[in-house]
Amino acid sequence: MVRYILRRLLVSIPILGIGSFLAYLMVASAGDPLSGLRGRPGTTEADIQNLALELGLDKPILSRYWDWLTSFLSGDWGTSIALGQARADVFDRVTTAFGTTFKLVLGAEVLAVTLGIAVGVLAAVRQYSIFDYLATSTAFVMFSMPVFCVAIVVKTYGIQFNDVLTGLGMRRWLTTAGPPVGGFKGDVLEQFRLYTGTFLLPTIALGAISFAAYSRFQRASMLETLSSDYVRTAHAKGLRPARVIFRHAFRNALIPVTTLAALNIGAVFSGAIITERVFGWNGMGNLLVSAVQQFDPPMLMGWLMITAILVVVFNLVADILYGILDPRIRLG
Repeated sequence: MVRYILRRLLVSIPILGIGSFLAYLMVASAGDPLSGLRGRPGTTEADIQNLALELGLDKPILSRYWDWLTSFLSGDWGTSIALGQARADVFDRVTTAFGTTFKLVLGAEVLAVTLGIAVGVLAAVRQYSIFDYLATSTAFVMFSMPVFCVAIVVKTYGIQFNDVLTGLGMRRWLTTAGPPVGGFKGDVLEQFRLYTGTFLLPTIALGAISFAAYSRFQRASMLETLSSDYVRTAHAKGLRPARVIFRHAFRNALIPVTTLAALNIGAVFSGAIITERVFGWNGMGNLLVSAVQQFDPPMLMGWLMITAILVVVFNLVADILYGILDPRIRLG
């Protein structure tokens, strides 16, 4: 197992290297990062030239990439060159925004994977039942709705639920405008109320479409596994249905869903950009929109690299889970 993990690590490193170069080439080719400064009151041509030299814009692209890569690996991710925040540290801003978004993405993925697997298994075991038809219909509805539509619908119902609580003389619970300023304060129960009220709606909105995908994949995988020869043999031996399902069929049926969950991290992060805008979160979504609008290459590279690292890490996690779920994969 250790050799299997090391092999996957050795494959991941060059993938990140190639991805970083392509990302840098794309950002560097997108335009002039100093165009916003030209014509700005109080900014002279000498100031622009000095900043261009500081950023290394006079060097060839390969030399600039190497300088950026060595600084990145040493922990220096550069400084923002956006107007009004020229000295903002990229590492601090990106990691702070990432921490906010990762909590949301992690909660959405845990909710979507847990419910998706449970619903998919139950729908497969009770094929063509009322529950199966309801699960299928719900999944198709989720698939047909864009992320922003789901987020707006969830937010609207959250506001209405708060109005009902207010009408009953209770405090509003669900937060629809971002985490509270200053963090979660109060006793344990109050912190729990604030935490769940803040994360519940955006987590549901972000995880709804992923839940639909996981439930459909799990149902299809489970149906295929249940029709396998070894499962029929287990039934013929007189084993209890629950033992056959969870010990013999469930483990192998998880492999396709594990693949989807790992590959879906990038899509969930993309959905988080929209979800954060709807619910007023100051995370990676707002950071990306701001960096694109003001064309801030250092901030864009920080965003792209931390996203790429996240995707590679979760693919590595998926590879490790493959080896745990099916030991034959380790021999490949």
